[in-house]
Amino acid sequence: MSFKKTSPSNPPAAPPSPARLRSLAFALLARREWSRQALTDKLLETGAPAEQVATLVDELVDRQYQSDERMAHMLVRANIRKGRGPARLKQDLKQHAVDHQLAEPDIQQTDWLALASALRQKKFGATLPTDPKEQARQVRFLQYRGFDINTCQRAIRWNEDNHDEEEC
Repeated sequence: MSFKKTSPSNPPAAPPSPARLRSLAFALLARREWSRQALTDKLLETGAPAEQVATLVDELVDRQYQSDERMAHMLVRANIRKGRGPARLKQDLKQHAVDHQLAEPDIQQTDWLALASALRQKKFGATLPTDPKEQARQVRFLQYRGFDINTCQRAIRWNEDNHDEEEC
């Protein structure tokens, strides 16, 4: 299944039948999670009428084939696995047209300090930086990954062997 863009040399094809549109929607959802908005946009690219696409997407949502909440949970897990912080996660949610409020419980339950510290140790080793230049380098690295400045500063002073956060 391919979605060809129309161009002067490639005239637009006839819109898909309702059965074909339904088949395309299921094929897309079988491969991966889609946000409601992204699935709608993808189906509209086929040339199907907007009302038909909206009706189909509503049906898919009602039957739990498509869920923005499930998509939000998946994006949280994927970003944590990739070592990204909450700022990068929120960008990813926005890019996929998923309301960040759906991911808020997962965001609140995540120990961002432990994740940032583990990421710092993986990249720079277990030794805590003492040189201000090296500290700044490690903070910049963590900020790029999406962690806020407070978490970054705590992560460069905290490691697995040093569980006493009150020093931070």
